[in-house]
Amino acid sequence: MASLIESCWLYLITHFSDFQLACLGSFFLHESIFFLSGIPFIYLERAGWLKKYKIQMKNNTPASQEKCIIRLLLYHFGVNLPVMLASYPVFRHMGMQSSLPFPSWNVILTQITFYFILEDFIFYWGHRILHTKWLYKHVHSVHHEYATPFGLTSEYAHPAEILFLGFATIIGPAITGPHLLTLWLWMVLRVLETVEAHCGYHFPWSLSNFLPFADFHDYHHRLLYTKSGNYSSTFTYMDWVFGTDKGYRKLQALKNAGVENGGKQM
Repeated sequence: MASLIESCWLYLITHFSDFQLACLGSFFLHESIFFLSGIPFIYLERAGWLKKYKIQMKNNTPASQEKCIIRLLLYHFGVNLPVMLASYPVFRHMGMQSSLPFPSWNVILTQITFYFILEDFIFYWGHRILHTKWLYKHVHSVHHEYATPFGLTSEYAHPAEILFLGFATIIGPAITGPHLLTLWLWMVLRVLETVEAHCGYHFPWSLSNFLPFADFHDYHHRLLYTKSGNYSSTFTYMDWVFGTDKGYRKLQALKNAGVENGGKQM
């Protein structure tokens, strides 16, 4: 398996330049993972399949889903791609490379863990700032157009927010200059995590059974901007430390109490 990956990688680095791989390759990978992981939730919602796992019973209209996809394509090509192109010199300056051999798994996992922790910390404060009155009205309200989120709404946002919160995602790799493989793995994991956080479903096999971001973030979308809380992206400790998850925890306690009472009555 390792030799196959190395052979495929060797093909890439001998047929494409570092610039092409880091910019265009990263963009293609992002688009592929994002839409392939997000689009199935649209069809699940439309078909009404696996309804018992849906967090909210309300559905989005096909028109609103199509609007989301069209806007996303505009934002991705008009904002994300230019940012990737512009940030390439920074990544190169900080030591990013694509050559073989790959870094050890210890290095890769340590860097990705660091990226998750740093991103979550920066995202929490950036997201919380976006919920102040002026910024919410003029910027963040775009993301909250969907009170019932589905996978693709994870990246549906005002261009200013894409730049503002996108900084949290790229700052870790920008300051460590990782191998391109590490950058791509981080990108894939981050996309899958944010799609699940917005997917609108809570499955028995969901990662949110271990890291409760899906139901946690869905609650954030259901409430008014001044009372929502739950600002974290991946972990939930920041909301716990600063008391911005109190409403969510109260609701969960009531739900659990209802389940327990129902079980006793039976």
